[in-house]
Amino acid sequence: MSRVGKLPIIVPEAVKVDLEGAEIRVRGPKGTLSHNLPPDIEVAVDGDRLHVRRNGETKSVRSLHGLTRKLLANMVEGVSQGFRKVLEINGVGYRAELKDQSLHLTLGFSHPVVFPLPSDVSASVERQTVITLECHDKQVLGQAAAELRSFRPPEPYKGKGIRYQGEVVLRKAGKAMGGASG
Repeated sequence: MSRVGKLPIIVPEAVKVDLEGAEIRVRGPKGTLSHNLPPDIEVAVDGDRLHVRRNGETKSVRSLHGLTRKLLANMVEGVSQGFRKVLEINGVGYRAELKDQSLHLTLGFSHPVVFPLPSDVSASVERQTVITLECHDKQVLGQAAAELRSFRPPEPYKGKGIRYQGEVVLRKAGKAMGGASG
């Protein structure tokens, strides 16, 4: 039995869960999310708890058991509390600015980079170098953060670029001054 899959999901009072065949819909104060359950995976509602069960012992069904439980737990947490990712910009002259529903980034290119935010993602910029993204859908939030980071990933020599808060960038030594060659 999956250690993750057998854990119950506790549903807060403000969250409503609807089961319609193979589709589960979760509504809460932050929004609504839905997910189609894979075959051979069932969800049972028991008061304020959700239990994920599997109807088979094949490798694919066993692997989907824990995954489905974690996806549903993320949906419940997202519609009740939401998720947040913080990105830091390091580098001389690198900065971000929020205009309308898009981020305007100056990252050392000859042109500014304009990143339109997905409709569910909200952003705030502090001190022009710290971007905070918030969303109720963890997958959409992670994708938006990854796309932002991909414009200028942190480089290993000076550490310039966009990194997640708390991310450790392994630094390399520059060119070593050697003796005379030749």
